[in-house]
Amino acid sequence: MDRTHEKYRRLLDFCKSLPPTPTAVAHPCDESSLRGAMDAARIGLISPILVGPRARIDRIATEFGIALGSATVVDTPHSEASAARAVEIVREGKAEALMKGSLHTDELMGAVVNRDTGLRTARRVSHCFVMDVPSYPETLIVTDAAVNIAPTMADKVDIIQNAIDLAHALRFEQVRVAILSAMETVNPKIPSTVEAAALCKMADRGQIKGAIVDGPLALDNAISLESLKIKHIDSPVAGRANVLVVPDLEAGNMLAKSLSFLAGADAAGIVLGARVPIILTSRADPITTRLASCGVAALVAQARREAAQRAVS
Repeated sequence: MDRTHEKYRRLLDFCKSLPPTPTAVAHPCDESSLRGAMDAARIGLISPILVGPRARIDRIATEFGIALGSATVVDTPHSEASAARAVEIVREGKAEALMKGSLHTDELMGAVVNRDTGLRTARRVSHCFVMDVPSYPETLIVTDAAVNIAPTMADKVDIIQNAIDLAHALRFEQVRVAILSAMETVNPKIPSTVEAAALCKMADRGQIKGAIVDGPLALDNAISLESLKIKHIDSPVAGRANVLVVPDLEAGNMLAKSLSFLAGADAAGIVLGARVPIILTSRADPITTRLASCGVAALVAQARREAAQRAVS
């Protein structure tokens, strides 16, 4: 456990070399959300645009001694309006990331996926936990544990591609995707094993790009080299996966929380597939996790800038 936060510290140190990411913060109207945004601004991760009732934001800042500095405040009457205006600021090109404040996730994501005024792209929106597990040598991406409840195989193509793109933005040297199930063999009685096999073939045919993809794999096969020796599994992914794709939200939620509460892992959260990265944090998140979520978004925003520059040149 002496390696706690080690991977996040490396991430945050790297982000110090990047310019602050202009970020619309939707309804930061409690201490944790306002302090999280301003702490991220203080160390140069984001340049916040605070969207919410100005009087409430000022009152929270005064009550808890949170310096707002030169942060822009956009006045809105309530949380629903805050979400809509924050999304509008992104659409106007004034922000390159969106951050959840003290409103409900459903309110923010409702504004994001609105067909007329939201931030939809051709990709399905999905969530990734970027996890610093002290006992595991690599950063782990777990997807999707927060947005897609029972994704179809077509949904999983986007979920996997979003995670691969995130891994590249995080500068993974090699992206190794394990599609998880209860076993490492295809069993027609367990649909997730059949889907995993089909997704691997899609990756072979270039329908999923930028990673080595294998599955189905049970969790032990995916992350334990010892289990490979016992079960005689030959795989370029098994034993050292750095992206874990779960069958559904229930499995993902239990996996992420098990890693957090039983293995002492930190879990930074990011939503991908929209026009900009979306920072989702919980009131229970420690400051290191909140900052890491902002750092992940900063790296995704930087990767998009670089891609845009390559497209122009």
